[in-house]
Amino acid sequence: MTRSALNRLGELERAVMDEVWQANGEDACPISVRQVQGRLGDARPLAYTTVMTVMTRLLDKGLLTRTKHGRAFLYAPVTTRELLSATTMHDQLQGMDRVERRAALTHFLDHASAEDLRDLREALDEAERQLPGRLARLG
Repeated sequence: MTRSALNRLGELERAVMDEVWQANGEDACPISVRQVQGRLGDARPLAYTTVMTVMTRLLDKGLLTRTKHGRAFLYAPVTTRELLSATTMHDQLQGMDRVERRAALTHFLDHASAEDLRDLREALDEAERQLPGRLARLG
């Protein structure tokens, strides 16, 4: 998977990935270009070739896999939206020193809702509970 791929997705690429992820969650994956075009529906009336081009770009970016099925190709996501988002966030923080990283996290939290903060606290609690096991596996 391409690093920080989520940051480099255009609006249409995100819309297509949303449909592929949704189909994956519904166990309707892999999915064809025609099916994605239909899922985008009236909200985004797009030509078949436009959707095919976008899905090929997503394949080239390492976000989709493709298998031949008859005369058509079927596509599936390489990873979940959540894992891709987490990887993107981690990649963004990796190149920073401690001061920059803390400032970025503080700016993020400045815009977090009460619900976001609750979710973050729960995730931190879970990460702390799992830390001894993760450290044991590393050592």
